[in-house]
Amino acid sequence: MEYRVLGRTGLKISSYTLGTGNFGEWGNTNVEECIRIVDAALEKGVNIIDTADVYSAGRSEEIVGKALKGRRDQIVLATKVGNPMGKGLHERGNSRLWIKRAVENSLRRLGTDYIDLYQIHRPDPDTDLEETLDVLTDLVREGKIRYFGSSTFQAWQITEAQWISDRRNLLRFSSEQPPYSIINRGIELDVLEAARKYEQGILVWSPMSGGLLSGRYTQGQKAPEGSRAEKFKGNMLGKVVDPTREENQIKFELIKQLQLIANDAGLALNHMAMAFTQAHSAVTSTIIGPRTLEQLHDSLHASTIKLTADTLDAIDAVVPPGKTIDDLERGWIPNWLAADKRRRI
Repeated sequence: MEYRVLGRTGLKISSYTLGTGNFGEWGNTNVEECIRIVDAALEKGVNIIDTADVYSAGRSEEIVGKALKGRRDQIVLATKVGNPMGKGLHERGNSRLWIKRAVENSLRRLGTDYIDLYQIHRPDPDTDLEETLDVLTDLVREGKIRYFGSSTFQAWQITEAQWISDRRNLLRFSSEQPPYSIINRGIELDVLEAARKYEQGILVWSPMSGGLLSGRYTQGQKAPEGSRAEKFKGNMLGKVVDPTREENQIKFELIKQLQLIANDAGLALNHMAMAFTQAHSAVTSTIIGPRTLEQLHDSLHASTIKLTADTLDAIDAVVPPGKTIDDLERGWIPNWLAADKRRRI
């Protein structure tokens, strides 16, 4: 396992991060198996675990806390805040009021008195970014978090956050967590360079494009029972891998071409896709989200793979650098694109 410094922090983290979005009702409800996944990841050299309060309504954090009992200091523990945790108006977002409550809830569920990396899950158009940075700075000084980061921010938001911190003498975002895969390369256009400019570490999520690159979905066929497309049917998590969507028909055609490249390189497509996310010099770590032990071991197999220049050039010819095929894979639809925001009547 390779280890890299997270931005300017001095934290050395593994090139692969264990994501736990599949721990709990969203994926695997077998707590003991989830703990075995954590055990195996740590044995393989993974030293950072990423979760979020919203994953299975807090259950993922509880499972992670149980898995880390007695060895908390061995890993870098990251979680996120911002997505809705209830029906209340103030049970979501990036306000001081909610973040102060949410961090206490996460600490309790995780069974710890500090979080290494506390991340803003999505931009909040209703909260001034200065307020968010102010409360995060306070939490660092209180010792409840060590560092904080953003997730799925656009390049201008990354820049604005850095400027606010500079002007108001606040601590800075140390990391950004954007979506990135071999068929979703939009962050190459500006996000990665903005983060590099301000020395933010990059932890990328959805390297399997929601599962389309895993081989589980087949063009022209119904999504498998129990798959993400079925479990989250009707919302963004399900739509992004729905085999019947027009955007996914386009992606399936690209995947056929990428499979030929993988064959020529002597690689499984999913391993090539994982290794691809590691090939960009701005990426610090790739988040994998296994539901089973088998999936964990399969994903980590890619940690030994380095793609050649010829393979990378062939990939670029199929999916050009900076290209986004499906807007849903951006992970966040800006509120200013809502119908009532873009119309003059």
